[in-house]
Amino acid sequence: MLLQGSCHCGAVRFSVESPHPYPYQRCYCSICRKTAGGGGYAINLSGHAETLSVEGAEHKSIYHAVIDGENGEKSPGERHFCRHCASTLWVYDPRWPELVHPFASAIDTDLPIPPERVHLLLDSKANWVEVEAGKHDKCFDGYPEESIAEWHQRLGLEDKEG
Repeated sequence: MLLQGSCHCGAVRFSVESPHPYPYQRCYCSICRKTAGGGGYAINLSGHAETLSVEGAEHKSIYHAVIDGENGEKSPGERHFCRHCASTLWVYDPRWPELVHPFASAIDTDLPIPPERVHLLLDSKANWVEVEAGKHDKCFDGYPEESIAEWHQRLGLEDKEG
């Protein structure tokens, strides 16, 4: 599925092919919450990095998050955002160079509604956040073993063209 996204002010626009377009995974870690999660969590999708096309790249900046408990060590992950309106756009991590993870909040394309959700890193959740888990949702204090691709495959939701 071709995902098209943009920042709030329109200075940065992007597109990326995604075989895994369901916004099912809610991350409650302090990095996602503080950089992209107004509701206490953020949702990342998955796309093929080689298909990422960006207009207005000169208007974006990159943030390397400091990893909690690792002596202030910066993550190699690049959190791309608009330097004008501060909209979070996508995460790219050179440890997985074939992937890019756009934030669902930056996507302008209509996204499919997931049949279930995964709530992860609940051990980092802010105390004011209430987890709204549905009947079939799964909750994890840390990371689940199932990847974004595996989740889509298990439920028969993988877009073979994306």
